[in-house]
Amino acid sequence: MADIKLNVIKPSVNNMSARVFLRASGIGFTEKDVYGQTRTPEYLAACPAHLTPMIETAELPNGVLWESCAIMQYLSNKHGLDNLYPRDPERRAMIDSAMFYLIGTFYPYLARATYPALNFPQYPGEVGHSDADAATKEKARQAAVEALAEPLDVFRSFYIKDQPFIGGDRPSIADIRLAATLEFLAVIDYPLPAWATAYVAAMEKSLGDAYTEPANDVRGYIGYVRSQG
Repeated sequence: MADIKLNVIKPSVNNMSARVFLRASGIGFTEKDVYGQTRTPEYLAACPAHLTPMIETAELPNGVLWESCAIMQYLSNKHGLDNLYPRDPERRAMIDSAMFYLIGTFYPYLARATYPALNFPQYPGEVGHSDADAATKEKARQAAVEALAEPLDVFRSFYIKDQPFIGGDRPSIADIRLAATLEFLAVIDYPLPAWATAYVAAMEKSLGDAYTEPANDVRGYIGYVRSQG
């Protein structure tokens, strides 16, 4: 029996990252879709942050771990997945930097740009969460869309450069996180630059079904949202 239980909400790109990673890793696991269940007393008892993805394993100090990057780092370290998270300090530093730059700089813009169209809740303090009128909210969303180009190009010019992936010749956990994030831009018809389109295609080709199955769940949800107008 698998000793890793992965709790997910399938339309989420954060969850897609963990789902792709575990499929690509070869680690045995079970998966549970907890859509609509993250505020239940049972879930909150395990995860007071009410977040997904979340893994459960008795080997962790508190039995659970959330945050997609932390999950990928932990399991890579535990299982010696050097192909996804190299031990070389310099190569690992670049992978860590790419992930932190994504979640600290790029993803907040993406969330502001896409969450309204996905009917996802906005973060407190954001214009989208306020009682501002629709025009003001749309202006803020559009500003986030326009801000995406600069941090996105940093991945091309700095982290990838003349390599196929951030990880070099093969994908790393940072590549999994970036590729999953790029999937969400389809909901706003964001014109991905040619390099990014080729990059996602290369990720799908390299990881095969490990990438395609979770990606199709995200794409299916995006397609549904767009069909609703």
